[in-house]
Amino acid sequence: MALTNRYKSAPGAGTLAALILVLVFGSPWYADWARDNTNPKTAGGWFLQLLAWPAWRFDSSDSIQDVFAADLKAILVVALTALFLFLLPGSQLARARGTLSQFFAGWGAYIFAGAFAALITALIKSNPSLLGALQAAGDGARYGLFTGWIIGIATLGGYRGRR
Repeated sequence: MALTNRYKSAPGAGTLAALILVLVFGSPWYADWARDNTNPKTAGGWFLQLLAWPAWRFDSSDSIQDVFAADLKAILVVALTALFLFLLPGSQLARARGTLSQFFAGWGAYIFAGAFAALITALIKSNPSLLGALQAAGDGARYGLFTGWIIGIATLGGYRGRR
């Protein structure tokens, strides 16, 4: 089983989980399904639509700049997750595998990744503004807060480096 592999690195497992989340739930097919078939006024519908937040797409009626920013946001969520998982000391300093520090380090890394990815790409979009960038960072942090537990679970039990 992948979660019990003793040679799995915590940053690697968390990055892989983030990649799967973004590829599957950020896909245009899932995003369209979630928008058309769920009710955002219910908890389940809201969560299913939130999963599609770092949506990537190939074609759109939006400007090239906006499409590039959306695609870059999805890429940055994964890349920044890897960076923050590597930089956050909780998963490296935990005395025993599977401790809560690994879980919270993974969860926190995804919150930071979502917020920073949204902040950076909001400045690339057409007609950028400081207010728009701050609101986008809040949306990214909200996405990370409610979906980051998946990354936290993926990092549990991972190898942290030299002992």
